[in-house]
Amino acid sequence: MSQSRGLGAEARRLAEDERRDHNWKRWGPYLAERQWGTVREDYSPGGTSWTDFPHAHARSRAYRWGEDGLLGITDRECRLCFAVALWNEKDALLKERLFGLTGPQGNHGEDVKEEYFYLDSTPTHSYLEALYKYPQAAFPYERLIEENQRRGRGAPEFELADTGVFEERRYFDVRAEYAKAGPDDLLIRLTLTNAGPETARLHVLPTLWFRNTWDWGRDGEGYWPRPHMTALSTHALVAEHASLGRFQWHAEKAEGHPAPPLLFTQNETNRERLFGVPNTVPHVKDAFHDAVVQGRREAVNTAGTGTKAAFHHVLELPPGGRVVLRLRLFSEADAPAQLFGESFDTLFAQRIAEADEFYDSRLPRTLAPEERRVARQAYAGLMWTKQFYHYAVKPWMEGDPAQPTPPPSRLQGRNRDWGHLYNRDIISVPDKWEYPWYAAWDLAFHMIPFARVDPTFAKEQLVLFLREWFMHPNGQLPAYEFELSDVNPPVHAWACWSVYKMTASHGKKDTAFLKRTFHKLLLNFTWWVNRKDADGKNLFAGGFLGLDNIGVFDRSKPLPTGGRLDQADGTAWMAFFCTTLLAMALELAQDDPAYEDIASKFFEHFVAIVDAMNNLGGTGLWDEQDGFYYDELLLEGHATPLRVRSMVGLVPLFAAEILEDRRLERLPGFSKRLRWFLENRADLSRNTSYLSKPDGKGCLHGHRLLAIPSRERLLRVLRRVLDPEEFLSEYGIRSLSRVHATEPLVFDVRGEEYRVAYVPGESDSGMFGGNSNWRGPVWFPLNYLLIEALERYHHFYGESFQVECPTGSGRMMTLAQVARELSARLSRLFLPDASGRRPCHGDDKRFTDNPDWRDLVLFHEYFHGDTGRGLGATHQTGWTALVVQCLEELHKASE
Repeated sequence: MSQSRGLGAEARRLAEDERRDHNWKRWGPYLAERQWGTVREDYSPGGTSWTDFPHAHARSRAYRWGEDGLLGITDRECRLCFAVALWNEKDALLKERLFGLTGPQGNHGEDVKEEYFYLDSTPTHSYLEALYKYPQAAFPYERLIEENQRRGRGAPEFELADTGVFEERRYFDVRAEYAKAGPDDLLIRLTLTNAGPETARLHVLPTLWFRNTWDWGRDGEGYWPRPHMTALSTHALVAEHASLGRFQWHAEKAEGHPAPPLLFTQNETNRERLFGVPNTVPHVKDAFHDAVVQGRREAVNTAGTGTKAAFHHVLELPPGGRVVLRLRLFSEADAPAQLFGESFDTLFAQRIAEADEFYDSRLPRTLAPEERRVARQAYAGLMWTKQFYHYAVKPWMEGDPAQPTPPPSRLQGRNRDWGHLYNRDIISVPDKWEYPWYAAWDLAFHMIPFARVDPTFAKEQLVLFLREWFMHPNGQLPAYEFELSDVNPPVHAWACWSVYKMTASHGKKDTAFLKRTFHKLLLNFTWWVNRKDADGKNLFAGGFLGLDNIGVFDRSKPLPTGGRLDQADGTAWMAFFCTTLLAMALELAQDDPAYEDIASKFFEHFVAIVDAMNNLGGTGLWDEQDGFYYDELLLEGHATPLRVRSMVGLVPLFAAEILEDRRLERLPGFSKRLRWFLENRADLSRNTSYLSKPDGKGCLHGHRLLAIPSRERLLRVLRRVLDPEEFLSEYGIRSLSRVHATEPLVFDVRGEEYRVAYVPGESDSGMFGGNSNWRGPVWFPLNYLLIEALERYHHFYGESFQVECPTGSGRMMTLAQVARELSARLSRLFLPDASGRRPCHGDDKRFTDNPDWRDLVLFHEYFHGDTGRGLGATHQTGWTALVVQCLEELHKASE
């Protein structure tokens, strides 16, 4: 969409922040929802992060690398944090953070067991809204663990709603809203509602605390001396930090309720409780739990000082009763003239109106109300999952001077080859509970919808991962926290090129961004070529490549057969990488002829890869019998295709780039080399789709296509892609053909059976922890790349290229129409049908029958291949936010 429909208030804030006139993004939803159990907090001998820092420790142990909280915010360096704590007088624990199952506890891996929803956010976080549903019954911690451990992989996960705690609407709605009067003036509005049929009491503790940076014995950047908070009155405090400065925090007395006491403690570990040794301070991190839940008022500091503070409200709420709590956090340098009163709610109304205005200018005007609701909540989830992420491998491995020395095994353990990596940034993460760490290929997809609303952030994130404190000196991008050296698909170049094109308007192009990323991507491409092409034959074996358990074997480990696997997806990803870098080089060559040589290099490398994929050994990785691309196992000189019809065989469709003669005419150096290559290396270019196509008058239309499949092979693959009995579901393209439900691939290795069968829902395999499944469900990222590729093919082949969609229906479509059809099916996951049911929610009646739930949308990690039910991480809005691109695709014509 155009970025120029008018410069509203939020657009002005974005511009001011980009120019550094005002730091509008200093405060945001950057607080993690799970810090416990992450690799960063793990100092165990064997790298068992779940058991080294379990949930039971979270309330009592100061975190080293970050913080977490409920519906919270923090500044961009995570110095001062705010979140909400709750107690319903039945729970064993003060509810200060979200709970979920660890990897070993869940029958399908790690899994958050809470109900919360992101409802709104502007890019500068000038307005934020989120909702948490807190049961009035005791939170069933043990039952959730025990039942999920009892269930096997063939059973569905046991969820919080399955325990019955939401029956009869016996829960509290906890709505948190934030509005900025200025970059350092934050208005906080908490709305507590009793949705149940009886009067219920709720303890609410709005909590402010400093991240502990002083207990580790380190100095320098990011390690500040102990800050302090001091009571100014019964309803206010001052918080002073060496780097952040002085802030005041005020609370308004809730109408009809007594003034809340102000509690203080220190954000330091309760060593006595956890380790049986004396505490170094008398008041520790879990003091509010002890004071509120256990009634031990001596646990808090009555002197009114500390590094953690909370207002303790006790609310008696009748059925349907609602209380609004108002708080304000501001820098003393920007103290407002009036703290609360009418102007407080007026500012909220203004920021909400500005948020509506901003998204109205970015979204297609023709979106239906439900489509707009989905898009707004998708963007909200995308914005809320920006997180302060701190991980420095060298000090993490060495340990801290003031803490026990890590075991020697740590120096030979996880991520030991990444000592240069120093991350302390705001990063778009997949999910702040289940994946509270970045994943490089996830982030690349996040930046596509981000570019529509905050192009500066999108570019900054893509550049960040290419910087020297992220990228390995050998050119590899860090994959994810659990194993930085793992290999994700090389989609970073595609994201950079896409964002560049999306943000170019009215002749203005950010060439500096393109150059900056292109040069670093050359290093990454070289790493791939040097590390992943075993025999120098342009066939690549890149590991699991983000597809987890899709294959016969765990592709990140040595094959149980011995030998080597040539991967159809690994090789195709490299061809895709080539075409993207070629397109970038040709763009830069328009103004600088020096890039023509590098463009020639990528053209020729692409042709060599395609030749290997289509021709090496006769037919390469193409199977003429099945009309599909397969991985190939090479063992003792014999090549065996692994005939699994999966996304692995669809990735070759993505590498399709169109060259326009009118642009090539302006590049004489590239054109000359191109002609020479085609004339003198016909052996390589014989099966490459490098074509000029006559139009209806017999004249060349001036377009040339670079692609892996020929026209005939593309048709054959698409027949399977669009077959409902194979890949085409009602909700997008499945990751594995449904034919494998009745025809599983079985591979025998020395008496041990390896099997791949169609599994439309949760994984039945323990591969990669069993919490991911590419053996049937619908995943957004590769669906989106397929849609994009189909549009490129249509641009080249035009209206004359038509396919039957669905296969067997007799209905013929152009590839552009197929792309729109797939966009419609993906969008359908979140839109209510005639009965009000959204497929992503499955058969959960709360989302159809209860008006408090009906308009709430979750954006899951992936979706059931037959029913569309959401699976995996419930809040992985990152790449699933691509649904906004699908909705835009559907409304292009009307716009």
